[in-house]
Amino acid sequence: MLEIKNLHARIAEDGTEIIRGLNLTVKAGEVAAIMGPNGSGKSTLSYILAGRSDYEVTEGEILYNGQSILEMDPAERASAGIFLAFQYPMEIPGVATMEFLKTAMNAQRRARGEDELKIPDLLKRVRAAADELSMDMGMLKRPLNVGFSGGEKKRAEILQMKLLEPKLCVLDETDSGLDIDALKIVADGVNALRSPDRAMVVITHYQRLLEYIVPDTVHVLYRGQVIKSGEKDLALELEKNGYAGIIGEAA
Repeated sequence: MLEIKNLHARIAEDGTEIIRGLNLTVKAGEVAAIMGPNGSGKSTLSYILAGRSDYEVTEGEILYNGQSILEMDPAERASAGIFLAFQYPMEIPGVATMEFLKTAMNAQRRARGEDELKIPDLLKRVRAAADELSMDMGMLKRPLNVGFSGGEKKRAEILQMKLLEPKLCVLDETDSGLDIDALKIVADGVNALRSPDRAMVVITHYQRLLEYIVPDTVHVLYRGQVIKSGEKDLALELEKNGYAGIIGEAA
């Protein structure tokens, strides 16, 4: 579903290269964990997949279901089924969470040539998804992410993901700022979306998250390259021994 070949990318403003020849393949139905020390390029990779304009791809390609996405803007990528859950979700004052969900869902439906959801159908879908995430419907009347706790922000993002049903989910350090109860709820929401026709890229520093969202593959990112790949036991090895040994092997 996702194939990244010899990707090089830099910060558009100052030309600093962050991604330096990255190769990665994620199949449909697969949950791939991306781990690595600070500054290795993990979040940059997620932003590039989503199409953020402050990063520039200078070489290589990114294929999604066999099609290059490099010329697609963020809205086109979202309509095609690519979803990014941010490490630090943005606050949007003045926009109620429910209104945001309505706009996003109907924009996606229009892009697919489907009729927009009528209010009763929209409410039914949102209520069912919110219940599964232990979210109070009153929260959806509040401005998006404004005054939300860390756990509420992450629940709101997983709610978006459940409702939009993307085919490629990129989760950038979803465990940031979560206590153990919130982590379990968010992980349950993510696990409920595992599907043979959906791929997930889970970016994290810690094994803790991977106890709840068990990956099929683990990839270690360092200085903009994948330096080692393996199965879920690789995450346990990293938790026990750190990155120094693997970095040394790759040097």
